[in-house]
Amino acid sequence: MNASAIRRAVLLSALPFLAACGPKGEDVQEIRKQQTLILAKLNDLEKKIDQMGPRQPPARPEVDPNKVYDIPAGSSPFKGPANAPVIITEFSDFQCPFCSQAAGLLEQVVKDYPKDVKFIYKQFPLTSIHPFAMDASKAALAAAKQGKFWEMHDHLFANNRALQKDKLSEYAKAIGLDVAKFEADMNAPDVQAQVQEEMRQASNAQVTGTPTIFVNGKRLMNRSPEGFHAAIDQILKEKKAG
Repeated sequence: MNASAIRRAVLLSALPFLAACGPKGEDVQEIRKQQTLILAKLNDLEKKIDQMGPRQPPARPEVDPNKVYDIPAGSSPFKGPANAPVIITEFSDFQCPFCSQAAGLLEQVVKDYPKDVKFIYKQFPLTSIHPFAMDASKAALAAAKQGKFWEMHDHLFANNRALQKDKLSEYAKAIGLDVAKFEADMNAPDVQAQVQEEMRQASNAQVTGTPTIFVNGKRLMNRSPEGFHAAIDQILKEKKAG
């Protein structure tokens, strides 16, 4: 049964129930007259909808896997040599379970290439679906002000199902932060500005979900260990040949 048939069936079945409390004969005739008028209006509406043609869902922007994006490092936290030939940039969300799974893999990649890879972490809290992600991002950057971004990074991912504000203060204490300073820094304008700037960078790079990872500006489509190694080894091979 199509949508128009369903609407008709619902209407025809509902009207008698509205009159089921014992109306008089003339009331029944009036109900039927109103029913006829409503059906006529439905017919007109359906004709107009049909003339508009089938409605297509909005198309997602196509992503070119070979496009190289200019993603500035800025003041984003990083691991590895500052001048490494390979730069891995991740846009991530602390409340995202897939980002939590990716964290261990990225840690291993950095260990596998200690002289060749610089790993940059950028904030992309998906606030529409993750209500605690924004505060978690600010907590990580607040921890960075005391030199413990990566300790907070690990703690947040280890507890990514419990990121309420009171929990964030607990985690700050657990990793040895000055909690009062941490809480003040979470609300500092520069912390908020950095999150917004990194979200803007994500938008410029056509990032719509997390984790999204770039290797020297090119989106990594295969996020397996083999995919990382293949992308990194190719860059190192080209650098050596050049």
